[in-house]
Amino acid sequence: MELVRALLLLGMLVSPAVLAGQTGGKVLMILSNGASVGEFEAKNNLWEYAEPHHIFVMHGLIVDFVSPRGGRVSFSLDADETDPPGMVNYTIKYEGFRQKADRTLEPGAIDADDYRAVFIGGGTGTLFDVAEDQRLMSIIARVYENGGIVGGGGHGPGSFGNAKLSNGRYLVAGKRVTGFPNSTEQRSKWTKGGTLLPFRVEDRLRTRGALFVSKEELPDKHDVVIDSRIVTAMFLPSSAAVAQEMVNLMK
Repeated sequence: MELVRALLLLGMLVSPAVLAGQTGGKVLMILSNGASVGEFEAKNNLWEYAEPHHIFVMHGLIVDFVSPRGGRVSFSLDADETDPPGMVNYTIKYEGFRQKADRTLEPGAIDADDYRAVFIGGGTGTLFDVAEDQRLMSIIARVYENGGIVGGGGHGPGSFGNAKLSNGRYLVAGKRVTGFPNSTEQRSKWTKGGTLLPFRVEDRLRTRGALFVSKEELPDKHDVVIDSRIVTAMFLPSSAAVAQEMVNLMK
């Protein structure tokens, strides 16, 4: 949590001109077009995308948005529903976040060789469409096999559980990875204990051979887990920290 607060302070005090060029290159953010299950709306979580976007931009990275169908994507915890932290407001007002979210690219417009990293944030939407989009899974695998970094937080890591490498193995197989845990999902009133989801994040990652890291195995449940260029965390407050660790690896 202290890292997140420090990053927020850095983002508000240091200009892009100071940080630009420290890292360089492009990051691809993958978002969901959303899904409805009865009264339940599966979306992207604004905070879990806006904060990482800010971190990437402040380190001189170009960030593109892609979704399965392209076009506008929607968010939960949006600015008209909550009073988001300064990092979220800043990236919306000054870094073009909303404009990108209104015009996300389609997978066919993406050349994976152009990107140094891929990020999938939280919110349950990506479990419904991104996870089953083989074009996006191929992009993720290609970026990784090019020496790039794959990152995600909350429900996001469950979305790249289906990504397979060229050797036929799942990307996460044999690697320490975390994400939104079953123990928390079971208590969720929004997903009715996960029954409204196509799958639970922890289940999917374990099924794909990941060495899932539980809350009990971490000194702090908000800690970031890094293994073989895969950077993951369980909960919303860690989204900025995931992005910062991805930047550190890119350096």
